[in-house]
Amino acid sequence: MGYQEGKYNIKAISQMLGIQPGTLRAWERRYQFIAPNRNESGHRLYSDEHLKILKWLISKVNNGFTISQAVSLLENQKMVADEQENDRGATDKDLSNQILEALLHFDETRAQELINYSFSLYTMDKVVTEVLGGIMQKIGDLWESGEITSAHEHFATSILRSRIGMILHTIPHNALLPKALAVCGPGEWHEIGLLIFTLFLRRKGFDVVYLGASIDDDDMREAVDIIKPKFLFLSCTMKDNVEGTIKLAKQFASTNKELEIGLGGHAIDNLDDRVKKEVDHMIVGRLQKDWEKWLKEHI
Repeated sequence: MGYQEGKYNIKAISQMLGIQPGTLRAWERRYQFIAPNRNESGHRLYSDEHLKILKWLISKVNNGFTISQAVSLLENQKMVADEQENDRGATDKDLSNQILEALLHFDETRAQELINYSFSLYTMDKVVTEVLGGIMQKIGDLWESGEITSAHEHFATSILRSRIGMILHTIPHNALLPKALAVCGPGEWHEIGLLIFTLFLRRKGFDVVYLGASIDDDDMREAVDIIKPKFLFLSCTMKDNVEGTIKLAKQFASTNKELEIGLGGHAIDNLDDRVKKEVDHMIVGRLQKDWEKWLKEHI
């Protein structure tokens, strides 16, 4: 970074950003992402560029990232932005396609850099639901049509699952909100959609136990008995697993009268009208606005 004259002392920065001076000093010492100039008395003086960087970092922290994750995103932002300097017209779709291409070429380093870059540009919710979720949908479609191998699908799923999972476990829950259990339906092993929905619930403050795929029906029932959740969310992506998922949902509904059951996933969103009518009250929908509406109706 080129030299910029310092304009603001640490007290002014603290007031503008709503951050304690001690916290700011600790961040600077530990992560060294800026180096304020000093006046004759040795006091820090921050430039407009320093202020811009600090505002960006705090916005990421307010969106659920830790400061170390935010600093890592800041460092990766410049790395990828420099590569894309000549492509100012890049759109969300272009970025998604670049991540997809890296995943399909088994290029983890490139994929991670681009994912970091997307987090630096957009909110956590947008990246997870629109960018990563959209990529996973494309991966699933390509695999089902035979255009890519199971190796491609497993590799991409592993990368995306780990990124979403890291975020998931850093978000605290509100003890006043009810518990929820999120699990894939019988035979299902596509987890990304369920992970994204679980992250949405965590961001809303719900205490969510995420079980994922390959859970035996009896083990699931035992988990419900132990956890005693208010909500049970079942995900079904593959059409062949719809019948088993709906059957299990109806069984839980008949034996656990207080349990609210939600159904989601690509196969649920594309049910034929007859089946959809039977379980319409359970279907949480495909978009975040649908999820918001479903929760309001069932809490």
